[in-house]
Amino acid sequence: MEYTTLGSTGMEVSRICLGCMSFGSSDWREWVLADERSHEIIERAIDLGINFFDTANMYSLGESERILGEALEGYRERSVVATKGYFQMREDDPNSQGLSRKTIEQELEASLDRLGMETIDLYQIHRWDEETPIETTLRALDDAVRRGQIRHVGASSMWAHQFARALYTSDRLNAERFVTMQNHYNLVYREEEREMLPLCANENVGVLPWSPLARGYLTRPHEQIDATRRGETEEHLYEHPYREGGGPEINERVAELAAEKGVTMAQIALAWLLHKEWVDAPIVGTTSVEHLEQAVEALEISLSTSDIAYLEEPYEPVPVSGHS
Repeated sequence: MEYTTLGSTGMEVSRICLGCMSFGSSDWREWVLADERSHEIIERAIDLGINFFDTANMYSLGESERILGEALEGYRERSVVATKGYFQMREDDPNSQGLSRKTIEQELEASLDRLGMETIDLYQIHRWDEETPIETTLRALDDAVRRGQIRHVGASSMWAHQFARALYTSDRLNAERFVTMQNHYNLVYREEEREMLPLCANENVGVLPWSPLARGYLTRPHEQIDATRRGETEEHLYEHPYREGGGPEINERVAELAAEKGVTMAQIALAWLLHKEWVDAPIVGTTSVEHLEQAVEALEISLSTSDIAYLEEPYEPVPVSGHS
């Protein structure tokens, strides 16, 4: 395993972050794994040297946090745990969503309880809240840091102008700054390169791309994308413009390069991200130990400058996706 310093935090994290969206309950989404199989993957991740785990309160409505907390029993001091809050948790409680002080305080307490932790290493806002002034959100998060419930705060998909405003506001308030950005970034969705990624590099903000494999689009030839259970049932796959612009040709070039190097398409897609200087750790979700092991092996794949140029050349601008 390779490790890197996460943004300005000083924390050393594995270059592969295990995303825990696939752990919880199939009642939430059909492809999600229950306790036993989830524990098997988390335990193998630890064996492989992964010390960085990302979840969210809304994943299986809290079940993912509970499973992760149980699986890390006896390992919490050596792990870096990130979770998120924003999306509605209970239909009958309008204050179980958003980034108001009330919501942050009650949902953070619930996350801590499910994780079985006193302090969360990285607490991220899952999206931008149009209804709550950013000053209110930042003060609530700053207070949580001062109470010892959070070590660092991070953010997820939003417009670069919103993130810049949040960073400026935290400096003005002398409040905790967002130290990470978890954004939508992969070979077939590179719109973040225009503004968000240069901003993060300039501000020493750690970058944790979500959907590094484009929800499976970069793991198999595009004509076979519906061959898996997730491909058949995951309507969210079709919400993103992966098939637009140069997406299909990029998919074919990933397959071609993978065959040439004797590796999987997923490993080529991950290796591309790992070669990007502004990426700290892609968030890799998986439903099998085999795919987890292959993700870790991607760290050993070397792509030449010409390989990277060949993969990137067909890309065309696509609509911004993933902010909501």
